Amino acid sequence: MPKVIMTIGRICSGKSSYAKAMAKRINAVIFSVDEITLKLLGQSGSGRLDEYVKKLKEYFFQKTLQTLNNGVNVILDWGFWTREERDFARSFFKDAGAEYEFHFINITDDEWQRRVAKRNEDIFAGKVQDYLVDNGLAEKADALFETAAADEKDVIFTEE
Repeated sequence: MPKVIMTIGRICSGKSSYAKAMAKRINAVIFSVDEITLKLLGQSGSGRLDEYVKKLKEYFFQKTLQTLNNGVNVILDWGFWTREERDFARSFFKDAGAEYEFHFINITDDEWQRRVAKRNEDIFAGKVQDYLVDNGLAEKADALFETAAADEKDVIFTEE
């Protein structure tokens, strides 16, 4: 039976890299909010980014069910930063009879700082297309992130 995997983790914690590796292992499609918003809106994200993100997530939930019904695994790659969002996802997929897992990407604060610096360096060098994580975005995202409780983690990935 196909399943949906949802990545939990702070901004720039390695969720997308994890999702790409996992997608190869389990033959899954990845639905990424950042991938689409960057393609359509660029770094500025426009003044309506939060509205677009909300609509994309709603669309991806529905598209996930369609994809699962076609026998394909799905990875939702956007962080699931709050317990409320994780509770909604759990209820949504449970009510639909879909198999699901939350994968928590666990990194230290020092590793997070290193990854933020590396991402920003790679963006300026033109090596990657990701959101620049300046101090304002880092603080906003960190304030929003609620670490997952023990009962919310089906798989914990800790990079050594």
